[in-house]
Order: sequence, then structure tokens, then C-alpha cells
Amino acid sequence: MHPSASAARRPSVLLLPVRTESAAADTRPTVRPRNDVAHKQLSAFGEYVAEILPKYVQQVQVSCFNELEICIHPDGVIPVLTFLRDHSNAQFKSLADLTAVDIPTRQNRFEIVYNLLSLRFNCRIRVKTYTDELTPIESAVSVHKAANWYEREIWDMFGVFFANHPDLRRILTDYGFEGHPFRKDFPLSGYVELRYDDEVKRVVAEPVELAQEFRKFDLNSPWEAFPAYRQPPESLKLEAGDKKPETK
Repeated sequence: MHPSASAARRPSVLLLPVRTESAAADTRPTVRPRNDVAHKQLSAFGEYVAEILPKYVQQVQVSCFNELEICIHPDGVIPVLTFLRDHSNAQFKSLADLTAVDIPTRQNRFEIVYNLLSLRFNCRIRVKTYTDELTPIESAVSVHKAANWYEREIWDMFGVFFANHPDLRRILTDYGFEGHPFRKDFPLSGYVELRYDDEVKRVVAEPVELAQEFRKFDLNSPWEAFPAYRQPPESLKLEAGDKKPETK
């Protein structure tokens, strides 16, 4: 029997709202403790999503802070995000964040991470996919409008192209900027430097001219340039074993 057929007969998993008790006088650390009930619910829901969408879901796991992580195929961005948004037992309708990670040692060096939030069930989920420098990712603007500027930022910083994006252009760097600063192979000094030209009375951009690839900023702290007023005079400094001079 096909996995999707068995999943259709299986009752859908219900995510119950996670309740947190408020304690005003509680002085314990603010790190959220492990919730075994929520952990089991998220594990069951992750298995349910994997059975419903076996074509796209490749791996499911629950982090130590009760956050579900789903790794999907790049072709499944729109189907998976739409399912998580519209399913009555999920309702992940808020895209809290969208970012990328560059891992050059991998064949698909870029990992795209979608952080979703369900206000109905007070639950978070993390959807991950992958791509390389040349393969585009389908834009999620049609599912979450908030992905518009997030995808522009990823394109600007990492160079990941999002297909069918309504306005894919740089958002943080200047016009004519070359390269993508958050890539691990981007030079630390960059390609251009800005300075104020007193002759033309404006800021000009020039190619970086350095004698070495990396500069070492080994400068003294500004506090070290002032006299140490709180230190005793040289005449009163004692070496180990010396006796303190008598005061008259």
C-alpha cells in the first residue's frame, strides 16, 4: 500500500496548545525546560507530515527545545509550506524568519531555513531545504508575504536565486556591489572601500589596495595611552619578598 494511502486512513495528529504557567516570584533560569508531552506531540505530527508528503519530506527530528525540524526536497517548498499553513491541525500561518547557512564542504552548500509559528497552538516548526550556487529555489511569497524581504536579503548576502519572486534585488548592499558578503569564500576586506574625498566633497568608492590579504589590528586600547593614576608610584612598587618601606 502506498504511504500516502495509509496516511489518509490514519487519523490526523492534533497539536494541542502548549500552556506555560506564570510564576512571578520564580527565580529559576529562564531557559525553557524540556516538555515530554509536547515532544511526543511534535514527533507524532512530524511522522504524520512525512506520511502525507513522502515525496518531499526527507527527514524529521525534534530539537531539545521542543521545536520540530523538517528537511525537505527543494521542489517541496511550496507544497510543504502550504500544507503547514492550511492544515487545520497545524495552522503555521506566520513566517517568523527566513535565513540561509553557507557550508562550502557540502555539495549543496546553501541551507535555507524557514522558521514558522502557529499562534493557534503556540508552536514553532523549522523547515529546511538546500541548494547550490546555480539552482534556484521557488519563492515562498505566494504562501507567506513576509518572505519577500527575507528572500531579497538571502539573495543579497548569499546569492541564492528565488524563482518567481516579484522583486528580487539587493536590499542591504549598495548599487553595483560585487559578490555576496555572507559567503564563506568572500574576502574579509571586500573588494571596494569607501572614503570621503575632500576635493569632490563626497564619498567615493575605490578598489581595495592592501599589501596583504588579511590585516591584523594589533592596536593599544585608548585607556592604555593615559597614565595609570590608580597605580602606585614606581618608588613604592615592591618585588616579591621585599619589605614595605616604613612611613614616618
